[in-house]
Amino acid sequence: MTDVMTRAPISEIEDAHTSGAYFKRPLTLVRGQGSTVWDDTGQSYIDATSGQGVALLGHCHPDVAAAIAEQAETFVTCPEIFYNGHRAGLYMLLSSVLPVELNRFFLCNSGAEANEGALKVATLLTGRSQIVATKRAFHGRTMGALAMTWNPKYREPFENWTSRAVSHVAYNDLDAAAEAITDETAAVVVEVVQGEGGVYIADMDYLRGLRRLCDERGALLVIDEIQTGLGRTGRWFAFEHAGIVPDVITLGKGLAGGVPMGAVCWRDSLGTLPQGTHGSTFGGNPLACASAMATISALCNEHLPERSAELGQWLLDELRALDHPQIREVRGLGLMVGIELRGRVTPVLKSLQDRGVLALPAGFNVLRLLPPLVITKAELEQVITAVRESLDE
Repeated sequence: MTDVMTRAPISEIEDAHTSGAYFKRPLTLVRGQGSTVWDDTGQSYIDATSGQGVALLGHCHPDVAAAIAEQAETFVTCPEIFYNGHRAGLYMLLSSVLPVELNRFFLCNSGAEANEGALKVATLLTGRSQIVATKRAFHGRTMGALAMTWNPKYREPFENWTSRAVSHVAYNDLDAAAEAITDETAAVVVEVVQGEGGVYIADMDYLRGLRRLCDERGALLVIDEIQTGLGRTGRWFAFEHAGIVPDVITLGKGLAGGVPMGAVCWRDSLGTLPQGTHGSTFGGNPLACASAMATISALCNEHLPERSAELGQWLLDELRALDHPQIREVRGLGLMVGIELRGRVTPVLKSLQDRGVLALPAGFNVLRLLPPLVITKAELEQVITAVRESLDE
C-alpha cells in the first residue's frame, strides 16, 4: 500500500480520482497537533479552520486519541438493535451539559444527517409538514437539509428533488417569521450564528420572539448548533445566550473530537419516534461514542467554553482595533469570528496561507476564523499579525 501511495505526488493521485465536488487548495496536510498542522514539506500552519470547525480540542488531543485507540482494540461497531455501554454513557454525558428538558437523542454520522433527522422528528412528532428556515442559512447539502439551505447555488441543481415544504424568511425579522409560521408549520429552523452565511449573529430578542411564536402556534423551535455548539461561542450551546430552551437541537462537527458523529436532541415531552421511521447503520457506534465522551469530558475539565468566551472577546477587540481600511466590520461570538472585507476574501486566504495561517471564507467577502478552543493567545497574536499583513498586501 505504501508503495502505491508514493508512486506519484498525493495531489496528483487525488486529482486523478476525486469526485470534483471540492475546490482544492494547493496544500497537502499530513499531521496535526493542537492548533498546528504540517504539510508534506514540513511547513507548519496555525489551523484557524479547526478542520472546518471540527477540531474543537485541536488536533490529536491526547485524551481523545487514547479513547479511540483503546476502543479500536475492544469493540468498534454495534448497531442500535443492541444496547451498548458507550452509547448509554454518551447519552448521560450529553444530558449533563444540555438543559434537563433535552434528553432524547438520535445519533448519526454528521451534521447534515442530524438536520435530516430533525426534519423527521419535527414532522413525525407534530403531524405537520411545513418548515420555516431563514435566508443565508446553511444546514447541509443532503436533500432535506439542502431544502433549508438558502444560497440558490446549492439548491438550484436539485430543485426538482428538494422539499417543496420549506419557506425562507429574513433572518432577525420577527414580523416575517410571524407571517410565515402557520398551523401547518412543523418547525422553525434557525442558527444562532450563521456561519457559512457570513457570521451573522441573531438578535437575542429575535430568538426569544421565535420561542414565543412557536409556543403560541404549536411549531417546534429547532436550533442548528452544528458549528456553534459545544463551547464555540463561549457557552456550551449558543442558544444559552438568549436564555431560551429550544425543542430540538442538532449537533455535529466537533462532537466526537474529529471522528464523524452527529446528534439530534429533543425534549422528552415530545415523545419518541415510531419504530422503523429512521435509522443509521453506523450511528452511535462504540468508537465514535468513546471519542465523543472523551471530547465532552475534556471540554468540561479544561473549561473550554469559558475560555472561548474570554479569548473570543479579546480576539474581537484586537481585530476591531486594527481599524484597517480594508475591513468593513468585525463580528463574532466566542471563537467564531467573521471579518467582512471591502473586497474579495480569496486573495486574503491565499496570503494568510503563505504566512502560515489557514482560515475559511464565509461568502464572497467574509474571512471566517474558527480556531480550536485550545489555541493560545500567542498563536492568536500570530493570526492577527498575519491578517493585518495580508490586508496591507
